[in-house]
Amino acid sequence: MADTNRPGGQLSRRQVLHGTAAGATIALASGLVDPLAAAAEPIIGEYDVVVVGAGAAGMTAALTAAHRGLSCVVVEKAATFGGSAARSGAGIWIPCNEVLLAAGVPDTPQKAAGYLAAVVGPSVPAARRQAFLDNGPAMLSFVMANSPLRFRWMEGYSDYYPELPGGMPNGRSIEPDQLDGNVLGAELARLNPPYLATPPGLVVFSADYKWLALSAVNAKGAAVAAECLARGTAAALRGEKPLTMGQSLAGGLRAGLLAANVPVWLTTPLVDLVLEGGRVTGVLVSRGGTTGMIRARRGVIVGSGGFEHNAAMRDQYHQQPTGTQWTVGALENTGDGIRAGARAGAALDLMDDAWWGPAIPLPDAPYFCLAERTLPGGLIVDAAGERFVNEAAPYGDVVHVMYDRNPTDPCIPAWLIVDQYYRNKYLFKDVLPTFALPGSWYTSGAVYRSATVDGLAAAIGVPAQALRKTVSRFNGFAHTGTDADFARGQSAYDHYYTDPAVHPNSCLTPLWLPPYYAFKVVPGDLGTKGGMRTDARARVLRPDGTVIPGLYAAGNASAAVMGRGYAGAGSTIGPAMTFGYVAANDIAGA
Repeated sequence: MADTNRPGGQLSRRQVLHGTAAGATIALASGLVDPLAAAAEPIIGEYDVVVVGAGAAGMTAALTAAHRGLSCVVVEKAATFGGSAARSGAGIWIPCNEVLLAAGVPDTPQKAAGYLAAVVGPSVPAARRQAFLDNGPAMLSFVMANSPLRFRWMEGYSDYYPELPGGMPNGRSIEPDQLDGNVLGAELARLNPPYLATPPGLVVFSADYKWLALSAVNAKGAAVAAECLARGTAAALRGEKPLTMGQSLAGGLRAGLLAANVPVWLTTPLVDLVLEGGRVTGVLVSRGGTTGMIRARRGVIVGSGGFEHNAAMRDQYHQQPTGTQWTVGALENTGDGIRAGARAGAALDLMDDAWWGPAIPLPDAPYFCLAERTLPGGLIVDAAGERFVNEAAPYGDVVHVMYDRNPTDPCIPAWLIVDQYYRNKYLFKDVLPTFALPGSWYTSGAVYRSATVDGLAAAIGVPAQALRKTVSRFNGFAHTGTDADFARGQSAYDHYYTDPAVHPNSCLTPLWLPPYYAFKVVPGDLGTKGGMRTDARARVLRPDGTVIPGLYAAGNASAAVMGRGYAGAGSTIGPAMTFGYVAANDIAGA
């Protein structure tokens, strides 16, 4: 904050009360508003706790605060609730929770602590890692006790590094169970839509996608597809509006807030934090076209997401090339809470990182590529026409390699190469096997096709001889079952999105049947990873390690407890919900 005692360093009461909203915003963003000027704003509410953001972190925090006897309001920038969580597959990574233990998963606190330490390393304080492990199971039990949410184990979805001490090849990830959207009443219309819509008439869980991709060639895949249809038919006969994945998670949390009478103010963006005597005592928001203040008697919890849709911040903090057009995070995530925290004196960490993953820049939206790059019969090459990574590795690792090697050996964009045999067998995004890819994919430059490998190389601008050599070498690995270059298939994780009918290595099948296809691959993300530095109690810290009283952060507005690692599916949402819960409990003195 600016020195508000210096001449000209504050707005007059008349300027604040009668100036334009735009003028007030500029002044606040410049750090020129003082407590007196902020106090002159119309007070539009007073609560024990103000939560910024109606995503998984914010709604979990608000639900916790309400059930700890605190009055609470949630303010949300978007016209919808749910944020990026509502758009997601809603995997949740929380070791030793009651859902896992009831399913017979042999997890222990010791295994979990050892594994998380191995994945994260020393960059994240041990106390903060332990706070996540200690509070995660309690958070999940609390959410189930105070909302209609129930959860399912994603059996077989391996931890991302199962070979590390404490890693679990059969996985720790869970996801929300089916929820009837009727519990939301009119609020259902304000639920943020999913990133990928479920086909009409089907009820699909995240764990089903592994099998749906194989439904044309695998008996279990066909059975899972039939089960998805049966669920949808049964729900329709019952008059339900079935929700799964992120829709279920966000809808269930919102239903919990409705039952607890917690107001959620949509279309109410954060303008700034209010500080008095060094303590955060409220927020300034824009509501109905005017700026007003909401007082927070006990604390403010910022769960407003990352900055993935802020081009200027990406240019400032991220390696190039980067772009808002490659993220699948919620459109409203422009770093508002992070910037407000920084103006209040917060330290920022991990701002150069994100929840990365290879994406195909399709003309309507980026496609976050999971199964397609892992299924046998596909390989990824760089500008030299050579492989540079284990294609089946955890998605964050693939993009880290892409950035590490650029620009000296460019692999942005990279190219996923497949043949017609692959296309005849496997679902690609929502395009059924054997079906033609949309023409717009070709005209946009997201995909190329050729009758020969040389022709494909010419189309994507890589050396034909190199690409031929790469495909030939890959085919040799497929025949032996051993990837001598990048060890694809050595980790249990590598086999999750593969074809169990393929031998000797379910990750590897030769490319031989023309035409050949090349899909452009860029560094996409699920959201950014950097934000305000917090402690084990989710309190926001200054650069010198002292606490900013009254200010808490969770989710992607805070620097990730995973550091630069990624423990397993749901390493974003699990910690986000957990530290929202931790923050509210700390405010309540619990």
